[in-house]
Amino acid sequence: MMRGAVSTGLVTVIVMILVVLTQIESAIVNDSLLPHRETCNIYIGNWVYDQSYPLYDSKTCPFIEKQFNCKSNGRPDSEYLKYRWQPSDCSLRRFDGLDFLGRIMRGKKLMFVGDSLSLNQWQSLTCLLHNAAPNAKTTLTRSPSGLSVFSFPAYNSTIMMSRNAFLVDIVGAPPNRVMKLDSISSGSLWKTADVLIFNSWHWWLHDGRKQPWDSIAYGNVTVKDMDRLEAYEKAMTTWANWVDQNIDPSKTKVFFQGVSPDHGRANEWSKQGGKGSCIGETRPVMGFNYLAGPHRAEMVVAKLIKKMKKPARLMDVTLMSQLRKDGHPSIYGLGGHKAPDCSHWCLAGVPDTWNQLLYTELFNY
Repeated sequence: MMRGAVSTGLVTVIVMILVVLTQIESAIVNDSLLPHRETCNIYIGNWVYDQSYPLYDSKTCPFIEKQFNCKSNGRPDSEYLKYRWQPSDCSLRRFDGLDFLGRIMRGKKLMFVGDSLSLNQWQSLTCLLHNAAPNAKTTLTRSPSGLSVFSFPAYNSTIMMSRNAFLVDIVGAPPNRVMKLDSISSGSLWKTADVLIFNSWHWWLHDGRKQPWDSIAYGNVTVKDMDRLEAYEKAMTTWANWVDQNIDPSKTKVFFQGVSPDHGRANEWSKQGGKGSCIGETRPVMGFNYLAGPHRAEMVVAKLIKKMKKPARLMDVTLMSQLRKDGHPSIYGLGGHKAPDCSHWCLAGVPDTWNQLLYTELFNY
């Protein structure tokens, strides 16, 4: 009897050891697949079909604004929801909302600062987190100043969105509104966050009624207009200088979202594209390259960030987003057939991957 008991106990110990060794081996294998900045650029890769996507059902997220809610607006196809970003040299962690809230963002504030593309990403993140913790108490407040605050009290975690399309100041009232390329007055708000994700480009090309300024000032010079890319570079230089002068890297992590492309001209992704747009597009551009090449505004930001004294990470989402001609609301946004939207993104959709990349960046920060 005693020999049998010893034998059974020994088997149990051996099984336990094997389980532990398997777990250690699995952890090592999984860690080897995780992105490391020195060995893997998570922004270089391609889109692959994955039946397990999307990461959430838009029907279960009550925060999505109508302009991004393509399914509820009648979009009939669903293949665009089934693509996962696959870096060329590593694998991404699947977004883990509970880990994001509990380990990365517990007791912290994250703020998106930018235009409606930042709003797109902010709404995506609120949906991802709500999907991970559907029963957690949340609060959502919006102020007339353009600040939206989404909080998880149980985690003391806050996800904010500050509408600021140009990052630099616009002062005065019509018809004397002046965009001051060398001035930032919103910085006191920005400094309240532990993580900052900036974005700006979408509004720089607007003119006519959509242009929210009447003249441009830089130093002692004021002009009615100027080359928009040149103005953008001056403004982003002002932003970079603000970060260098005001941010303590030990307390605040800074990212620039990168430039989100539009898909209003099919000849940018197809030699047979002609004058088409994103209307009717249901699949990504397959492969690793985009016909139109790098985005000029993204190149400006990348150059500036390399020169900054304080660390700022460029979330280089431009190429991966260029490949997603199928991901826009198109006629299933607010404008319908009269004003198809080939700039913003459906939710669920591409911004979820931006947030998966943000999660990876913060995980490795």
